[in-house]
Amino acid sequence: QVQVVESGGGSVQSGGSLRLSCAASKYLYMHYCLGWFRQVPGQEREGVAAIDTYGSPWYADSVKGRFTISQDNAKNTVYLQMNSLKPEDTAMYYCAAVVCRPGNIRVAPDFGYWGQGTQVTVSS
Repeated sequence: QVQVVESGGGSVQSGGSLRLSCAASKYLYMHYCLGWFRQVPGQEREGVAAIDTYGSPWYADSVKGRFTISQDNAKNTVYLQMNSLKPEDTAMYYCAAVVCRPGNIRVAPDFGYWGQGTQVTVSS
């Protein structure tokens, strides 16, 4: 059961930009807050940004001022605009339903179908 499909990753140099897209199922998009996570092999998954159904965003401190999350209601899609990228932003990025609690980016307990993710690689 596909709920999210991520795309838009790639390889950029430090200081560059990328825009990630998360195409969500209509049900997920309409009923859940959505967020972006990233994970490096051997490390814990990190919440990056989230947005509620009204379009209000919140961010992890590590990306505030550099990343912007947005949504397109006509396309059931959430975007992550990433500017001023740093090598430490290198990771696989995933989209998921999150708990709607600003200031905290946690996967919703009933979200169970992760997408394939999209790889972001930032070189120095």
